[in-house]
Amino acid sequence: MPRPMYDRIDQAILDHLQRHGRTPNVELADAVRLSPSSCLRRTKALEADGVLAGYRADLDRERLGLGLTVFLSIKVEHSSTTPQVVATAMKEIPHVVACHMVSGDADFFVELAVPDLLTFERVLSDQILAIGPVRDVRSTVCIRTVVDRGPLPLDSWPGRRPR
Repeated sequence: MPRPMYDRIDQAILDHLQRHGRTPNVELADAVRLSPSSCLRRTKALEADGVLAGYRADLDRERLGLGLTVFLSIKVEHSSTTPQVVATAMKEIPHVVACHMVSGDADFFVELAVPDLLTFERVLSDQILAIGPVRDVRSTVCIRTVVDRGPLPLDSWPGRRPR
């Protein structure tokens, strides 16, 4: 099935929702210069297509007591089941906020949000290192986040029709 094509109005809806997720439909319609019914129809279509994957609140880690961010480079023993084993295990660890299968020196790159080094040590020893195929873990403690969760650059979105 061919991939649907989107136009500048779809892009404007997505861009606005990335920046202001709680925007009521009437305000969104006004911002993108559509009638509320057309805007709602397009937003629902973007949701149905999976382009608009969901809505969530942006929480402040520091104020929630999760001010320490640690990145892990993980090497694993390779088998046909390893990716699924690691993915399933990572989804069960609440402090894991992102896990990526990567190429290069590591096999997985993991982001943890923890309150302190003691909690990090417990998560590492009791949960991460307990994952069967894990063979080596290197950690990097984040000193300060410079850019975080910025909106995606939709100017070069490949699903967009050229003007």
